[in-house]
Amino acid sequence: MIPLLSVKQFFNDLRRQKLRSLMTMFGIFWGACSIVLLFAFGKGITEAQLKSMRGMGENIAIFWPGITAKDFQGLPKGRRVRPTEEDIVLIKQKARSINRISPEYQRWSINFRYGKQSTIRQISGIWPEFGPMRNVTPRMGSRFINDKDITDRRRVIFIGNLLAEDLFGEVGPVGKEVLLNGTPFMVVGVMKTKKQDSSYSGRDSRKGFIPATTFQTMYSNRHLNCFVAQCKPTSSMEITRKEIYEILGAKYRFDPTDREALSVWDTTRSFAFLKNFFLAFNMFLVGIGVATLITGAIGVTNIMNVVLEERTKEIGIKMALGAHKSFILWQFVFETLLITGVGGALGFAFAWTIVALVPMFNLEEYIGVPSVDMWSGITVTIVLGIVGLGAGVFPARRAANLQPVQALKLF
Repeated sequence: MIPLLSVKQFFNDLRRQKLRSLMTMFGIFWGACSIVLLFAFGKGITEAQLKSMRGMGENIAIFWPGITAKDFQGLPKGRRVRPTEEDIVLIKQKARSINRISPEYQRWSINFRYGKQSTIRQISGIWPEFGPMRNVTPRMGSRFINDKDITDRRRVIFIGNLLAEDLFGEVGPVGKEVLLNGTPFMVVGVMKTKKQDSSYSGRDSRKGFIPATTFQTMYSNRHLNCFVAQCKPTSSMEITRKEIYEILGAKYRFDPTDREALSVWDTTRSFAFLKNFFLAFNMFLVGIGVATLITGAIGVTNIMNVVLEERTKEIGIKMALGAHKSFILWQFVFETLLITGVGGALGFAFAWTIVALVPMFNLEEYIGVPSVDMWSGITVTIVLGIVGLGAGVFPARRAANLQPVQALKLF
């Protein structure tokens, strides 16, 4: 019975004071809309940045040759440590925490030629494990370097998507022959387009990848430019790094705690930092939305106090006729929750509409794909409930504590 009377009273007040009621609901509307939009766009931007970070690989670290910084077993510091492909085989055999590992030979200023088209690019000599480890995924109808290519030292090449566009244009590259400084190589694969905002030797989209054995045959490189290791999902890169230092330390006789012996870029640390940064960023955005909603709640409280002044005589008559304090209390609370609920529902619907329309503008590269999820809905509902109760309880208590005689004497 109380909700029905409150709903009727709500619409009566709405008709009498259209502007006041609409402005009150607009504060709640805008606050709810802000929370949903900030949630949605914050999530979209976060996922876009994390996806770009994963473009270089997930749970990986890149190791470069280094110079020892500590004396060890009578040997002086300042000795160079330059891993070879045999060392990678040794690490793969002994390290328990490693999921994948690949050597990487690099050579710059390679002339790629196909027909009349030519360009200067970089090539890398790698193992087949390099592809899945570094998220270098072949397009449909193509493949990455495989074990047979390594064993037979084949002259085959996997190329980045932008390199493919530069050389072949609209022509399908797979099966075609390109010249690398005059040496023919057959294209076996083209990289699927990916987002990548980090690199250590240039973007994968503009590089060529050949079997490590073929690279070694062509250029007679004994020492690696670097190698890439990926830890198992059940392990951590900290353990993997420790194992690699111990294995190579035993072979090259350097202190396993000497972090200068090998230069390392542990991408898992960067990834963890980025996740924490965007968590704080999203919390900041949601805080702004909640603050906006609280501002709207203050407006609701002020309006309910005005309503109380206007309906003091009505409250006095109801109480004189036997209405309990709880009846008056919950009537005002319900009306406040109703204003908050209507404003919040409209704000949520408006925000959802904006989020649904954003993909039409093709801004995914800059802001990702914003989305409204269950948690944003739950958060808005909880915050609206708290705001509604907080905005209504003080005017409601004031109304319920009025004495009938005093209320009637005011008019």
